[in-house]
Amino acid sequence: MLFFFQLQCKNREKSKTLHYTIKKLCKRSIATSLNNLAYLYQLQGRYSEAEPLYLRSLAIYEQQLGAEHPDTAQSLNNLAELYRSMGRYGEAEPLYVRSLAIYEQQLGTDHPDTAQGLNNLAELYQAMGRYGEAEPLYVRSLAIYEQQLGAEHPYTALSLNNLAELYRSMGRYGEAEPLYVRSLAIYAQQLGVDHPAVSTSLNNLAELYKLQGRYAEAEPLLLRSLSISEQLLGSDHPITATILNNLAALYYEQGSYSGAEALYARSLAVREQQLGAEHPDVATSLNNLAYLYQVQGRYGEAKPLLLRALQIYETQLGSDHPSTASSLNNLAELYLAMGRYGEAEPLLLRALQIYEAQLGSDHPSTASSLNNLAELYLAMGRHGEAEPLLLRSLMIREQLLGTDHPAKLNGFYFGSPI
Repeated sequence: MLFFFQLQCKNREKSKTLHYTIKKLCKRSIATSLNNLAYLYQLQGRYSEAEPLYLRSLAIYEQQLGAEHPDTAQSLNNLAELYRSMGRYGEAEPLYVRSLAIYEQQLGTDHPDTAQGLNNLAELYQAMGRYGEAEPLYVRSLAIYEQQLGAEHPYTALSLNNLAELYRSMGRYGEAEPLYVRSLAIYAQQLGVDHPAVSTSLNNLAELYKLQGRYAEAEPLLLRSLSISEQLLGSDHPITATILNNLAALYYEQGSYSGAEALYARSLAVREQQLGAEHPDVATSLNNLAYLYQVQGRYGEAKPLLLRALQIYETQLGSDHPSTASSLNNLAELYLAMGRYGEAEPLLLRALQIYEAQLGSDHPSTASSLNNLAELYLAMGRHGEAEPLLLRSLMIREQLLGTDHPAKLNGFYFGSPI
């Protein structure tokens, strides 16, 4: 009987252990499902619904795996990505930093997941205009990918693209181009010439050429990018809509307003259909189409689009989000063009306040906002108020972008479509 009792106890212990293991695995599966659903909501612009799911997922990982587990680090990263999308940069940064620290401690300083953590933190700093902090992170991330995965790995191509994006933002076009070209070559060689990553890479290189005024080189890249996206993803896919938007912007720059309008309208229709009428990307399309109407003097058609875009940003992203500030600025530009100075000023002041609070007093968007407010004051004859704004804007741009950046050389930055 003693033997039977001991055997029974051992079986019970095994049963308890198995039950605990299954329960633990189930909870981890729940966390994964929560994360995936949150990601879907994030893609749909349903940020308020995504946040509690990410938080629940993170809590499960911390409880089941521990605060220092790599899966916990990934969960922290996912929540940080949401906050970055929402413009909540102050909340995103400590999550990215903690996630990176876990990767470095648990996996090593040269692990590919560490490279991912470096890249994501760099993207945040880039969005915040902290270019000097972003660059060494991107460079280190690229070095890890090249060393651990090889110079021709798709992750290396992605890292090259991201560093190129930073250089493009900084006006360092000569340094950005070879990185874009190399990234494109890797994608084409490793994934095939018709892969979605190739489409994205073509689009990004075209955007650089557009900024440089190399329109004849940009157009075939965008057309090829669009062709790949339509073929692989469909003509009604949101990524296709983004490429349509960028091609429309190119046509606008070339003065082909009718061609631009048709593409902007098509991009807007796809986004409304696929993402919903209240998605932030829909607001972006509305802003772009409105800007086109504005430069054509079609103010009556532009205004309702701008008002709707502003309402979407305020509802979906919040009244203090940088995109809301951009939308306020765009509406103010319209009022300035219409000579409605009294209505433009409070919008520009509010936009400037948001940029300074959310992005900092030395961010490029803050510099642009200062320029726009100065432009209004010049139009109103308030020259004494315009001068310090212009001087401060110039100082920010020279400090961040260098003395030869196009944004500094232009007399006034009055906003190309976002």
